[in-house]
Amino acid sequence: MTQVIVTPQARRDVDEAISTLSLPDNTWTRIARSLRPLEAFPLAGPGLGGRWAPTRFVVGPWSWMILLYRYEQSSDRVYVVAMHDGRSATSATATRR
Repeated sequence: MTQVIVTPQARRDVDEAISTLSLPDNTWTRIARSLRPLEAFPLAGPGLGGRWAPTRFVVGPWSWMILLYRYEQSSDRVYVVAMHDGRSATSATATRR
């Protein structure tokens, strides 16, 4: 089973969102549920291109919460590297024109 690790940067991103958006106390529990499928299917999330390659993403417990991760096959680990607000124009999933 793949190990899922939340990096310090991703933890800061989520903690900031909890604070600024007044997210519920169980936010981390909800996020853990969103990440759980990666334990069995580490390549489940769509891949991102450009400067974000080889990063992949899954949607968190809310449709706007984008959890960015990288899969390291040699160690069978998923590293959650950031959390982006998908509503933002600077999000990794935002379409650029």
